[in-house]
Amino acid sequence: MAGKLPDGSAVVANQEKFAGKFYLQELINSGGMAEIWLVTDSRGKPFALRKLKRELRFNLLARRRFLQGCEVLSKLNESEFIVGYVEHGKAEGMHYMVMDYVEASNLKELFARQDQVLVENVAQILIDMASGLEHVHESGFMHLDFKPENVLVTRNGNVRLIDFDLAQPIPEKPVKMSKNPGTPGYMAPEQLKREAIDPRADIFAFGVSAYELVTNHKPFPGDTPAEILAAQLDDAAPIPVREHNADIPPALENVILKCLQRDPEHRYPFMSVLSRDLKAALYL
Repeated sequence: MAGKLPDGSAVVANQEKFAGKFYLQELINSGGMAEIWLVTDSRGKPFALRKLKRELRFNLLARRRFLQGCEVLSKLNESEFIVGYVEHGKAEGMHYMVMDYVEASNLKELFARQDQVLVENVAQILIDMASGLEHVHESGFMHLDFKPENVLVTRNGNVRLIDFDLAQPIPEKPVKMSKNPGTPGYMAPEQLKREAIDPRADIFAFGVSAYELVTNHKPFPGDTPAEILAAQLDDAAPIPVREHNADIPPALENVILKCLQRDPEHRYPFMSVLSRDLKAALYL
């Protein structure tokens, strides 16, 4: 087997093979439900392989969510702001999905180390995050787990959205979900109260993520869903963006606070309108 890995090192000929055509090179990450591997094909081209953890292969809920994420990503139209889909299937008794390999860190990691890439590219990252979410909605889905951890950013500041395990088709009208999965800190009040939701829940999650990105604070702090909901319903919350960071343009503050309205009727109706106002606020 010939070829080189992204760091320039040679591909080893006797590397462990998976699904008959991919060579496992390195375990990149291991989350609650899946592992992410750097793999190469027979030409040495790198890909990211996501596979369900072996101990979860008989867990029906985990399998269903994993497969749903695969199906949704496969149905999204190609976009520079969404991680590229290659294939998914089952091999060696394990469900897997192959995606484009992107050398990047997620926004949560960049926050933690106060990476310079955020300072240098914050405006473009905000716009590209919005463009990616707009693309998801235009493809007929709501993400329902939009958060910094699911936004990859390269060293050049390029954005890719990932993890569509909780995504659902956009309903004709707001609908109650039988389950209430997600990350409480980024969930809209109607989600936390288990009321009917629509894509405006994603707009709220975008607002939370944007608020964090420009202030380094959470708009609605809390350790439990109940505490977060209480903060959301507090008339004094959130603290205006410019009280944390006076350098933020007032127009950008207005965009973020509109996303964070507790009543979805007072938020942006569509991501396209949000993207338009965001670009105007940032002069891009």
